[in-house]
Amino acid sequence: MSQLQEEREIILGNENVDSFDFDEVREFVKGADERLFISHHFDKREKMLVQPRGGFPTYEKQFALYEFFVDANVDVLPLTIDSNTRLNDYATAKKMLRLSEANEVDMLNGYPLVNHGYRNTRKMMTHFNHPVSLRHGTPDARLLIEIAIASGIFEIEGGPITYLLPYSKNFPLDKAFLYWKYVERVCADYSALNKPINRESFGPLTATLVPPSITIVIQLLEMLLSLEEGVKSFSVSFSQQGSMIQDIVTGKVTRKLADHYAAQIGCDDASIHLVYHQWMGAFPTNRDSADQLINMSTVIASMCGADKIITKTREEAVGIPTKEANAQTVANTQYTLRILSGLPAIVDEHEEEILTAEVHAIMEAVFNDPADTLWRKVFNSIKNGIIDVPFSPHIINHNKMITIRDAQKNIRIIERGNVPIPDRCYAYEKSCCDLDKDTTSIVNDIIHDIGIMQ
Repeated sequence: MSQLQEEREIILGNENVDSFDFDEVREFVKGADERLFISHHFDKREKMLVQPRGGFPTYEKQFALYEFFVDANVDVLPLTIDSNTRLNDYATAKKMLRLSEANEVDMLNGYPLVNHGYRNTRKMMTHFNHPVSLRHGTPDARLLIEIAIASGIFEIEGGPITYLLPYSKNFPLDKAFLYWKYVERVCADYSALNKPINRESFGPLTATLVPPSITIVIQLLEMLLSLEEGVKSFSVSFSQQGSMIQDIVTGKVTRKLADHYAAQIGCDDASIHLVYHQWMGAFPTNRDSADQLINMSTVIASMCGADKIITKTREEAVGIPTKEANAQTVANTQYTLRILSGLPAIVDEHEEEILTAEVHAIMEAVFNDPADTLWRKVFNSIKNGIIDVPFSPHIINHNKMITIRDAQKNIRIIERGNVPIPDRCYAYEKSCCDLDKDTTSIVNDIIHDIGIMQ
């Protein structure tokens, strides 16, 4: 028995898990309908895939949500996991699930997959026969991923950086890297049986003035960490940043450098996809304005040539979106994509060159770390501030990088901290901003820039 299999049996021996039949699960994955695999739909390249968010605690409400989504012509169904499961607190999730079922009141903010179990959940997945994307935010997702794949969920979002630095304060980063190495190996193992399991990184990060260079570097590193474990289908992603030009440039550079660095490690046979998140910051309370924001982001996704768009709803600013609001956004986004044709290609060669140089410089610094493995190099780079995510709550993150918007709403770096932004790029970033103001005025500008869409 391999070391990985020994670890898997220990993980799946959790008291909250029904008996796990490895042989039966492998047979299920081997014979699963290709339509359950988002990698199959990516390979067809027929259209940009549309995926909403959404998760309810009970099986019945999740099933009803999927019915609404299918009627709205969804391409990819979401399964958003509850907060207790994200923290590996399966006992509390079980208690809250029982209360939700008994009182018909949602006591969880998502679907407690581990407590529902894979046998029950699989019935729902195979009934709708759509690809399902697991959205969770879990630093230690080992058990969750096992149950997800056994259920027929063949796209797994997250990673050791993107599901830690934006969400956690104290969870050990080195453990997160090791736990996600397990996830990558399990995904690669199952991928050999049928279509590839798709892994997707979470590009929005804190969704708060994160400069494109930091977003792209983290996407590339999580991609490389996944590919080196044998994953053959990976999605890099980013979210709407506030500037159409900057988004288009970010999309182009992300796709170009993802292919470049995959080839650098001999993984140019892997399929790399680009995902675009509609605005992830504070939403306008005016619902008409929210609709316009959603429509504009759909246009930008089309201009970026994204392979998938992840939607938001007009109710984002007022509470948890209803299934009706979620379905409406899917239908509206599909409509907007259908009528978009003949959009002009927008090129900003100078911005592309500056962004490319910044990314290469940070990546080179990561690779030059003396550690003997990639994950240790990345760990050290975060610890040393070479990678610095603005507004991250995690204690290891330096939070010395300061960003602000220029007059065209582009996110600019005005303090680089320890991040090795080349001097000429740094000078250009600062030259785009009015830095002659006093400190209080600049802070007020930053606060305004965070809530720019409100």
